[in-house]
Amino acid sequence: MGLKLNNRLIFQITTLGLIMLASNITGFGGASFIPSVTSEVVEIKEVPPSEDKKVSIERTITVEEYIGNYFSDIPVMIEIAKCESRFRQHDGNGEVLHGEANPLDRGVMQINEFYHNENSSKLGYDILTLEGNTAYARVLFEKYGVKPWKSSSKCWGRTIAYSEYKDLAIN
Repeated sequence: MGLKLNNRLIFQITTLGLIMLASNITGFGGASFIPSVTSEVVEIKEVPPSEDKKVSIERTITVEEYIGNYFSDIPVMIEIAKCESRFRQHDGNGEVLHGEANPLDRGVMQINEFYHNENSSKLGYDILTLEGNTAYARVLFEKYGVKPWKSSSKCWGRTIAYSEYKDLAIN
């Protein structure tokens, strides 16, 4: 003798019904040791939006948070940004950050203006903005890997992120 239930009936059985069904199938009938369970009903009300109650929430994020979000799929680039600029796009005077060793290295990813300004502009990236600097850094990474930032590899070359990148690059 088999028990046949359709899917609709199964979904309509409450928690209490399941316990009672289980106790009847296993032969315990109305055994008193089965706890009484009531089903929970949750009512969801949809409240229409009100024009006079619109709230705009703005939150600024740090350059470090931006880099973490933007390069979440390439953790080694987060380490490179940390080493190259200490997550700074601008210096203390509000000017776009210049490199310490080479003043033509600019911004959070220290993209060299002499070598990359023309190509980045052709692609529509302004490397003097945070968005353009990181977007062009991604282009460079996709084409060359970490080679454009080799000069700072003593800083990021021993990180877990680089080890994982290196393992992926080899395989």
